[in-house]
Amino acid sequence: MSSTRRSDFDVTNTVQVSSPEAVYAAVEALYRPTWPALSLEPLVRAFEHFTRLFAGEVPGYHGVDTVYHDRQHTLDITLALARLIVGYERQQPEASRLGGARAVVGLITGLFHDVGYLRRTDDTASMNGAEFTRTHVSRGARFLEEYLPVLGFSGWVPMASEIIHFTGYEVPFARIEAQLAEPRDIKVGHLLGTADMIAQIADRCYLEKCRDRLYAEFVLGGVALPFTEGSLQVKYASGLDLLRQTPEFLQEVRENRLERDFGSAYRYLEILYGGRNPYMEAVERNVEYLRQVLRSENWQLLRRRPPIFAASADPMATMRGLMLGHIKRAWSSG
Repeated sequence: MSSTRRSDFDVTNTVQVSSPEAVYAAVEALYRPTWPALSLEPLVRAFEHFTRLFAGEVPGYHGVDTVYHDRQHTLDITLALARLIVGYERQQPEASRLGGARAVVGLITGLFHDVGYLRRTDDTASMNGAEFTRTHVSRGARFLEEYLPVLGFSGWVPMASEIIHFTGYEVPFARIEAQLAEPRDIKVGHLLGTADMIAQIADRCYLEKCRDRLYAEFVLGGVALPFTEGSLQVKYASGLDLLRQTPEFLQEVRENRLERDFGSAYRYLEILYGGRNPYMEAVERNVEYLRQVLRSENWQLLRRRPPIFAASADPMATMRGLMLGHIKRAWSSG
């Protein structure tokens, strides 16, 4: 194993999170000993469908074309979620355990939590999936309503279509929890929301991806330069401006989402790592490095150029062209 963490590997540098096969193998190694009698056949089918869907090989869909929310992003979150689910399950009394079926449905929800960024072929008005930034979670919920019955999980649709919203900002968490009568369903939602936050922030190239990729998605999604009451606002003026505001954002995420809303669920990982938490350690390293960069204003310290795992050959060039066109139109109309 390399002593330096590779850009498309997880926080332990042991699982290639750009590879659906590698992530499934890691999930299987966690799930089989936890639920020995559980059939993992639905998970196998879900991973196969995910691979084809994001590659643009499923009729009715374009492949993934978002540069931050690419295939690696989703697989990284899915692996973190599997670890959280198993860590939780292994330290609970029987009455509080999730059970195998809920653990599988929860993981499938994680695997498709960002499927709403994928353009359908009838989305003729859109040029890139980032245009669905504000609505992608609801789109993902509708996808699960169609897809879970294909796997034999019709009865789990109400749960999955609610807990997916723990990864977004479209629905207040109190409203989600009011729709879920089963506390274990809420727990899976908290684990999902936790995985979504900690895995991406722990990414080895998180800072570069925010500057170069997330900003571009925010522009196309109407987040960076939103129109409010008919006038153009500037929330993020550039990728560097986004980074300057990131420490405050991460502090808010830590205090309000991870600690308060999700009940410090990230701690369920510690049983798997002898009391350590490699995700939170990586998060802290990224936050401290960002502070160092901001203090020095030496942007050359952010020099990594990780690959993008999308369906097209050069998605960043396409994204830049769309972003610049959007900015020009926004300023001319604003």
